[in-house]
Amino acid sequence: MSETYRIAVFGGDGVGPEVMAEAKRAMEAVAPWSGASFEFVDLLIGGIAIDTYGTALRDEDVEAARGCDAILLGAVGGPKWDDPTAAVRPEQGLLKVRKALGLFANLRPVTVHPSLADASPIKADRLLGTDLIVVRELTGGLYFGEPSTQWEENGERVAVDTLIYREHEIARVVRLAFELAKDRKQKVTSVDKANVLSSSRLWRAIVTEIAQEYPEIACEHVLVDAMTMKLIQTPSAYDVIVTENMFGDILTDEASVLGGSLGLLPSASVGAPDADGKVLALYEPIHGSAPDIAGQHKANPAGMILSAAMLLRTSLGLVEEASAIEQAVGGAIDEGVRTGDLGGTATTTTFGDAVVARLA
Repeated sequence: MSETYRIAVFGGDGVGPEVMAEAKRAMEAVAPWSGASFEFVDLLIGGIAIDTYGTALRDEDVEAARGCDAILLGAVGGPKWDDPTAAVRPEQGLLKVRKALGLFANLRPVTVHPSLADASPIKADRLLGTDLIVVRELTGGLYFGEPSTQWEENGERVAVDTLIYREHEIARVVRLAFELAKDRKQKVTSVDKANVLSSSRLWRAIVTEIAQEYPEIACEHVLVDAMTMKLIQTPSAYDVIVTENMFGDILTDEASVLGGSLGLLPSASVGAPDADGKVLALYEPIHGSAPDIAGQHKANPAGMILSAAMLLRTSLGLVEEASAIEQAVGGAIDEGVRTGDLGGTATTTTFGDAVVARLA
């Protein structure tokens, strides 16, 4: 019996709609295999939502996304909305959807495709065997703490941001990291700044406590400044890396260069199971909106297509279909179909064509 899945689609800004189109094509190409079909529910977020509605994300669009089986998201932002003093900014849409849907953890897998080792700025011998996933806490920390404001005091400008974490916020993302490690290489690396920050000392204490529930999994603690170095020096030494919001934001962008391009990497943001056991998740590439090449069909759609594959596997249980898409992306790259960021001449559409052709 066929089943129709409803997928919320936030195309976003810049190159977002261009790469999203290729992800949808890939999903539609594998749909007949299992008799599945997809109903794409198009919604607005970011700069385009500001231009259309005056807000970065409407409440009714949050609810529409909540009613779907999963969510695909393109990047947001661009020079048009870059005024840091603006009351409404594209990034507010991202923070709102994460908070409103309880998407507390961001999962970013990082692997190095063998034929792209030469595209990385890191020496190929250091990249051999790299297969890690960063688990980033997504709804706490500096990005959500209050107060967060500016004012004048004694004739000079002053600003404050608040870094706050509660025990349950740390525990749920750390436990998720250990559960992921069970099916991988059984190693968790927790990243903090416990030598300076009280929030990190709480983080480390909770990680240590939870690690005792998983005696079969190796656990280590690394300070964030040391981790920025180790991630480049010995990336293959890591399996599951778990950390707080801001540290994760920085480390995942650093890790993206290991594979050669931001355009290659997918991600998932997941929430807790609801009363029916359903886990809502949002899938997106880690690259930005690349406004300098928007409309030119130069963007690499691989990260968006692979995000769709993560959606099929994780949210819908369509494992064979997800694997087929991943193999099709890898096959296209192996045969030299590469966009400009990887030193090739393929367009967004021709890369998508190569993937779809392999799925057919």
